[in-house]
Amino acid sequence: METSPILALKHLRVEYQGRGHGDAPKVAVQDLCLEVMAGEVFGFLGPNGAGKTTTMNVLLGFLPPTRGSASLFGVDVGLPIARQRLGYLPEQTYYYKFLTAEELLRFYARIFRLSPAVRERRIDEVLRLVELDEARRRLIKTFSKGMQQRVGLAQALLNNPDLLILDEPTSGLDPLGRMKVRQIIQRLKHEGKTVFFSSHELGEVETVCDRVAILSAGELKAEGRLADLSSRYQGNLEQIFLRVVGYEENPASDARQ
Repeated sequence: METSPILALKHLRVEYQGRGHGDAPKVAVQDLCLEVMAGEVFGFLGPNGAGKTTTMNVLLGFLPPTRGSASLFGVDVGLPIARQRLGYLPEQTYYYKFLTAEELLRFYARIFRLSPAVRERRIDEVLRLVELDEARRRLIKTFSKGMQQRVGLAQALLNNPDLLILDEPTSGLDPLGRMKVRQIIQRLKHEGKTVFFSSHELGEVETVCDRVAILSAGELKAEGRLADLSSRYQGNLEQIFLRVVGYEENPASDARQ
């Protein structure tokens, strides 16, 4: 087990150039400091526009930081070697739907440069893990949304990564689909994998996460173990979330509706 952080953000700041001439840059993330240790399931939370996807894009090397630093396994994310032990599932997945699940994974295995023997073994392993072994020769266009999400998890796991970055892995899934994804995340934790994921499904986060961070307007508002946050804020995760992002319920307004 690694004792240094697998994922580390130090005073991360990300700015986007203004759209109009002379417009000031838009600050998407400011002074974000965060560490994730090996074997943790870490929930990265916040309302829309909080800076979650921007932060993930920095970690994945898609976007350079304006200031500060981001590293994976002690290596700056700007270096390709930093991402060799990484698996990624985007929020919006698109796959060639004329392929079968098996064919799709063979395509990704070639990108990962897996040898033929390793390739076939890993395809068998990940399809069993995501419970798609019996559907391996079905066209992806016949898959439900939940099955498509699980084949996305399979491709993210194909290179046997130590760190999984998942962007809204249960988005748009029905209760059964969310349960299956939750079970997969728990299995990965038992295998010693580290999972860093964003989600709006706070009930799912409470079930599987060791620690969470809550962002609002690009700033870190709260971070810690769920039990510690619950004790500090005297509430469940949904109540904590609403409180730290500055949302105040209006009972009088609710009563008039």
